[in-house]
Amino acid sequence: MNQFTSVHDVQDISQLLKDALALKENPYAFKHLGENKTLGLVFLNPSLRTRLSTQKAALNLGMTVMVMNMDKEGWALETQDGVVMNGTTVEHIREAAAVMGQYCDILGLRSFPKLVNREEDYSEDFFNKFMKYCQVPVVSLESATRHPLQSLADLVTIKETWKDDRRPKVVLAWAPHIKALPQAVPNSFAEWMCKAQQDGMIDFTIAQPKGYELSEDFTPGAEITYSLDEALINADYIYVKNWSSYKEYGKVLTYPEGWMLNNDKLKVTNDAKVMHCLPVRRDLELSSEILDGPNSIVIHEAGNRLWAAQAVLKQMLEGLQ
Repeated sequence: MNQFTSVHDVQDISQLLKDALALKENPYAFKHLGENKTLGLVFLNPSLRTRLSTQKAALNLGMTVMVMNMDKEGWALETQDGVVMNGTTVEHIREAAAVMGQYCDILGLRSFPKLVNREEDYSEDFFNKFMKYCQVPVVSLESATRHPLQSLADLVTIKETWKDDRRPKVVLAWAPHIKALPQAVPNSFAEWMCKAQQDGMIDFTIAQPKGYELSEDFTPGAEITYSLDEALINADYIYVKNWSSYKEYGKVLTYPEGWMLNNDKLKVTNDAKVMHCLPVRRDLELSSEILDGPNSIVIHEAGNRLWAAQAVLKQMLEGLQ
C-alpha cells in the first residue's frame, strides 16, 4: 500500500480488518518492520484521537515518530503555481512537502476544508499536491472530504462486536450542531459502509433532514431516508454525526425537531449499539443518557483507532521492505 486516502486504496478490506484485529491481540508482532523507519505526522488542524492513535501505532511497529503542527509551528504555505509570493505565504508546498519526504519514510497529513468553495475543497488540491511533492507513502489523517482511518476503525468495531449470522443494519444518523462541520467523516463512513454492503457484510441506511444530502459519489447503494424514526426500526448500529449542507455548501440549514438520539428512540431498534467519532457535544448531538449507558460503544470505537492505524502502517511498511 503506497497511499491510504480512501477505501479505494485498499485491495482487500476483509484482510485489512483481520490484520487490525490480529494486531489488537499481538501489538508487537511486527515491531521489526519499523526498525530504522520514521513516520512524520503533519497537522494543519487540531487532533486528539488521530494523533495519539497513529503515533502509538507507529511505536508499536518500531518506528520513530516526528510530529509537526504546521498551523502553529510551520511557515504559511503557498499552494498555487505561477504566483509572486509577496503576500502572507512564506514557503511553497513544492519545497515544504519535498523536504518532509527527505526526512521521513512515511508521512501522515491532516487538513480540513474551508467550507467556502465546494469545488476547491472537493478537488483536494492541497492534499494531492502534498502527496505529489513529498515522494513517499502518505496516509490521510483526515482531508477535506474523507477520514479513512476513522472509517476503518468504525468497520473494525462493527466486525468485532457483531456476533450474529445475519447482516447487521447500520444507520448513519445526522445530528444537530451549532457549527458548520465538514462532510469528511460522514462521506468516508458512507463510502466504507457502501463498500461493505457490496461485499455482503452489512445493510446500510442514511437518515438526514432534507437539504443535508451527501454527494452521491459517496453513497452508492445506500438506502436514504428523511425520517430518523423510520431509519431506526430494527437498526443494529447507529452512527451519529453532524455535517453541514453539501448542496448549499457549508451552511447550517433549518431542520425539524427530534434529530437528537435518546433512549426513547432506541426502543424500535434491535438494542442498537451507538457510535460516534468524537469529540461529541453532549445533549446537543447525542444525549448523555446514551453516552453514559450500555448502548454506547464510542470508547471501544475510539480504542480501535489504534489498531486501524497500525494495520495501515503495517501494510505500508511491508511495501517498503
